[in-house]
Amino acid sequence: MIDWRGATQGAYRGVRTGPVVTYGLIAACCLLFALSPVSGLNPSHGTGDEVLAAQSAYFLRWGVVPAELTRGDPDALLTPFTALFVHGGWLHLLGNMLFMWVFGAMAEERMGHVEFALFYLGTGYLALLGYAVAHAANEQTLVGASGAISAVLGAFLFLFPRSRVTSLFPFLFFLPLRFPAWIVLVFWFTLQWLAARSAGAGPGVAYLAHVVGFSVGFLYAWVRFRGGDRVKTPAAATEGDSQP
Repeated sequence: MIDWRGATQGAYRGVRTGPVVTYGLIAACCLLFALSPVSGLNPSHGTGDEVLAAQSAYFLRWGVVPAELTRGDPDALLTPFTALFVHGGWLHLLGNMLFMWVFGAMAEERMGHVEFALFYLGTGYLALLGYAVAHAANEQTLVGASGAISAVLGAFLFLFPRSRVTSLFPFLFFLPLRFPAWIVLVFWFTLQWLAARSAGAGPGVAYLAHVVGFSVGFLYAWVRFRGGDRVKTPAAATEGDSQP
């Protein structure tokens, strides 16, 4: 986790009302998931085969089908936007929202509300589009906010490379360790890139969408903030022990 409040206070021209877009996106994803047939919380979708059919229809209606998108089907052109708010299960949702909560706040504080919202939607669209183009014949449905959140991570890497992140590593018995953000994010990106090289177009995690999103997010931040507008995070803030 990151002490983003301490790191950003007085460091740059941030917004003063808090990361309302970040929290709003998290709330929207959680609410829509709770109402969907995937969560199991809405009895109106039925049970057994009935709910399974409702889930399939839900993914097809709001998710990205690469073959349809690359054919230019009019109904498919908006699905990279809608798919950002659709998740395939509880772990999928909670994992994405955790990353969004940790990294989205600082990025929004840096960009401002409107720019961050447009950045999130635009990079999320491009991440899913990139995956669809690479797997143009794929009929599998693609859903989730991972592409957009990966873009947030990419922008964060450029803007706040020295901010410290508390990470849990399973092979170290989940011992919490603090590292500079650039180490954690470069390590994460490397894992996604290696996984994308060996992954196919079948069911599973769309690692290529993560790679595309992260790359686009980093490139956007590099172009947008490289002219002396990049944040120099104060050492005292980055070394703080408090957590959000």
